Amino acid sequence: MSAASSVTFLVSPVQIDPVQIDPVQIDPARIDPGQGDACEVACLHPQAVARARAALPEQRHVQQASALLKVVADPTRLRLLSALNACELCVCDLAAVVGISESAVSHQLRLLRVHRLVTFRKEGRVAYYRLLDQHAGGLIGSALEHVREDAAETGG
Repeated sequence: MSAASSVTFLVSPVQIDPVQIDPVQIDPARIDPGQGDACEVACLHPQAVARARAALPEQRHVQQASALLKVVADPTRLRLLSALNACELCVCDLAAVVGISESAVSHQLRLLRVHRLVTFRKEGRVAYYRLLDQHAGGLIGSALEHVREDAAETGG
């Protein structure tokens, strides 16, 4: 069965030939109408697909962003970044804030530096860390704001 015969077009496929919409095939047997969160008919909106595909970032950017999000996903690193989102702190202060050893803080900070999330300055023998730029702060702030909104909506 070809892609053209297994898909219902809700909008005339003027801009995209259904054969070019690869490799995803819609399998009507996988659609569970009881869930209410999936299409109840196999259909395709070529203009929407074209717009979405045009908006996709380059693969290398997807890989880099994914790696960045994995780094931020670690609870200890997220707590370190949250603390640095408030103010610049030395390694000793960060250890006290998050409750881990200075050695463990230094290890995590090295990884955060590699991913360009934090930077530091030395003042004598003390290393003060801060977020590298507003993007890092925005990333942390948005993630935490999102979960706080979810908690407020669900009462959790």
